[in-house]
Amino acid sequence: MSQNEHETKMAHPRMASGALFFDDRDRVLLLETTYKDYRDIPGGYVETGESPLQACAREVREELGIAPPIGRLLAVDWAPSPAEGDKVLYIFDGGTLSPEVQGAIKLEAAEIKAYAYHSLEAVDELTIPRLARRIRAATVARDEGRVGYLERGQEITLP
Repeated sequence: MSQNEHETKMAHPRMASGALFFDDRDRVLLLETTYKDYRDIPGGYVETGESPLQACAREVREELGIAPPIGRLLAVDWAPSPAEGDKVLYIFDGGTLSPEVQGAIKLEAAEIKAYAYHSLEAVDELTIPRLARRIRAATVARDEGRVGYLERGQEITLP
């Protein structure tokens, strides 16, 4: 196989990362953005030369105006999209935000209209199915102290 043939078959997915933040009642923080018709988690695309963890921390600072420590990786999701191309999505544990940190949140008004905490049961009604599956799987991984491997938001059980 020539170098050019090999390159044309190589995947070039976009990468994004986000954080799951919780309140003291174990509800997950979801954002109401100005550019989507569903709720999302804080996060965004990884920029050139940036790691997924660095991108997550940057996006949290930009969107929420806070810089809490970002914890361990909870899930990785391979998410192909005919419209947007292949993506690899990372979800990190943002932990439980204290009332003081919550009080320091300053939303990036051009992108974020509001935020609120929601039960996992409500997530299905508030966001798109693949993101709801990803949030649930990452929360289970958090509770079990492991990392989940997902494809299209569905956890894949590895031997």
